[in-house]
Amino acid sequence: GVFMSGKVGDNVYRASGVIAAAAAGGGVSWQESIVTASTLSATVNTGYWIDTTSNGCTVTLPAAPSVGDQTILTDYARNWNTNNLTLNLNSLKYQGGTILPVYDTDGETISIIYSGATNGWIPIYDGAVADESVNLYEISYLVVGAGGGGTGGYGGGGGAGGYRNSYASETSGANSSTEAKINLNTGAVYTITVGGGGATGYPSSGVSGEDSVISGSLITTVTSTGGGGGAESGSPGLAGGSGGGAGSGGPSGGGGTALQGKDGGGLGAPGSGGYGGAGGGGASADGGAGSPTTAGSGGNGLSSSITGPSVARGGGAGGGSHLGSIGPGGSGGGGEGGQYNGSPAGTSGTVNTGGGGGSWGPSGGGAGGSGVVILRMADADYSSTTTGSPTVATDVGGSGETTVLFTGDGTYTA
Repeated sequence: GVFMSGKVGDNVYRASGVIAAAAAGGGVSWQESIVTASTLSATVNTGYWIDTTSNGCTVTLPAAPSVGDQTILTDYARNWNTNNLTLNLNSLKYQGGTILPVYDTDGETISIIYSGATNGWIPIYDGAVADESVNLYEISYLVVGAGGGGTGGYGGGGGAGGYRNSYASETSGANSSTEAKINLNTGAVYTITVGGGGATGYPSSGVSGEDSVISGSLITTVTSTGGGGGAESGSPGLAGGSGGGAGSGGPSGGGGTALQGKDGGGLGAPGSGGYGGAGGGGASADGGAGSPTTAGSGGNGLSSSITGPSVARGGGAGGGSHLGSIGPGGSGGGGEGGQYNGSPAGTSGTVNTGGGGGSWGPSGGGAGGSGVVILRMADADYSSTTTGSPTVATDVGGSGETTVLFTGDGTYTA
């Protein structure tokens, strides 16, 4: 383009009117301290770092500037979109008008020069700059919450942990669509929480499982809710990622979490009686209802090939029975229900599948299975910086991709 030079605050201008060196602050002295207050009285030929992390800022411009006086204001923490910068004109004009300007773009810098009484302050630069501290790459995930525990008596089976999947085009919890992948910021630390299975609750209802979570900067936290505990006799199942089954004679199963898991089985109206607890809900199916002679089966889970071979997870547990048929566990780690005399006893959900714990037994049935968190990314993106000793596999199935499987709490540095 064609350039012309001019002496206004020691800056050189393009013919288009965009300055070539305004952002460098030629002829302007920069204030060293960071402005965090909600108001600022600016002085001429001064640059200010304006941090609006906690609140917006109103800057009052100088009252008696001379032609050529300059002020520069910069978004220090890239928060002007959240908390805006407003200019108080101090009875002068701005681009020939008197409306108070409001700047609301993250990463913006405004450099203004006083042109005289007619048009007042004129911006010679008011653009945003790219945030080069952000370098993102895409990953897929499978996050499964821990299963709920079973109970004694003729109790309901524990529900499976919530199931959230963004890998390939695989089904996510409650037979929902694949979730969106997430972008990690290179150098940022991401916290991985793997939920522990809910304990058996005899003589009360089983304990719900713990959540499994991915959290860190620039992402929406991914939380898979722990499965609901199986209910004692006469009680409703507990809500969770997938709901716990109702106890014998209980009114209803626990509700599953939307887009994560299904409901626990129920037994009809309160007081209907019966000797079979209902099954806990799974990632893909509701738990089965109990009956006077048969316990309900656990709802089936879902399968994923995120680590290579297809693996089922998120199965609900079977309910406990008096003397009738026990409730089988759902595919994907759901525990099996037990019988009145303890032969067989209810079994625990399989570890790191989020399977629910089966009900009934001398000690109150089985515990829920712990959850799991799996990340998958391009081999070239994997940083190899982790804590918590996850299992790492590179070039999975010749795909050129790495999986990082957490069976316990840890971190991943992108």
